[in-house]
Amino acid sequence: MSFFDVLAISGSGMHAQMIRMNATSSNLANVGVAASSAEEAYKAKRAVFRTIYDTSAEDYKASVGVEDVVHADRPNERRFEPDNPLANEDGYIYISNVNSIEEMMDMQMSSRAYQANVEVINTAKKLVLNTLRLGK
Repeated sequence: MSFFDVLAISGSGMHAQMIRMNATSSNLANVGVAASSAEEAYKAKRAVFRTIYDTSAEDYKASVGVEDVVHADRPNERRFEPDNPLANEDGYIYISNVNSIEEMMDMQMSSRAYQANVEVINTAKKLVLNTLRLGK
């Protein structure tokens, strides 16, 4: 495996985790947001990863890709607030289905995965530099 392969694999992981962090940030920004109907209410987003296999190479290579960003299937909370300007004709509002604790944990996990990929790149860079110093 070449240095550039290491960069490509870690770079794909960093890109995937960045998309995951962006989805989580959007979710956290919409905690507690109300709407008039369940269809209009904000639904939490989740990044779906997939493995990308490179079958054209002699040695085994794989990287990470984001297949899709989907909405969480948890139902939105319905609250009776007839005085709310967003309330429907029955007096209900619908709150986003975002759980702030889950989102903070997801943000922490994606941040650590991103940092791990950065460390892989830094370690590979150090190894290449040390190899080049051997020739001196």
